[in-house]
Amino acid sequence: MDLVSRLTATFITEDRWRWFASGLGYTLLITLFAVILGFVIGVLMALMRLSKSKILRAISGTYIDIIRGTPTMVQLLIIYFVIFASVNISAWIVGAIAFGINSGAYIAEIVRGGILSVNIGQTEAGRSLGMTPRQTMISIVMPQAMKNILPALGNEFVVLIKETAVVGMISNIDLVGAARKVQGRTYDYLIPLLAIAVIYYVVIKIISLILAKLEKGMRKADKR
Repeated sequence: MDLVSRLTATFITEDRWRWFASGLGYTLLITLFAVILGFVIGVLMALMRLSKSKILRAISGTYIDIIRGTPTMVQLLIIYFVIFASVNISAWIVGAIAFGINSGAYIAEIVRGGILSVNIGQTEAGRSLGMTPRQTMISIVMPQAMKNILPALGNEFVVLIKETAVVGMISNIDLVGAARKVQGRTYDYLIPLLAIAVIYYVVIKIISLILAKLEKGMRKADKR
């Protein structure tokens, strides 16, 4: 079979391009919800890790240690086949929850590092103005920390997009699932895999450019 025939069988026959479009949509949907959930968890865990409470530090440290020390795929399978085994829930939602929990552990360390990178004098200045620790953290420390951690957060977002490929272990709804469905019809394993590789590359390239522009905009006020 020549290249044109293989491309036709992969994308045109039975409108199989729709499978890739749908897979891309689910991949981005899972990533979006996962990064939002991961950011919320990450900020919370980072603040707990920096807390004066030994209990909060222990809870945060245990969570981060366990999540970072176990494979993402294992976490996904446990959440889908054990925790949500008796619940009628869409696979993409389970995927978003699983990847959000996983990403939260890494974002927690990123945020913690960003907070610690802010000069202690900034905190003292806020307190001297009569601000509470919470107000100082929200109004002074976090905005500066966010600027410092943006590149790392962007990298985590890019990594998360690629990691969602393992959602195919529970359902063929993502890009990898689309490739597997095409492979099952055409018995051509190369073209579908090359197709999703190109799609992943283009999407990640676009997101990387957007993040670079955002980072540049946030640093315009910096004096170098």
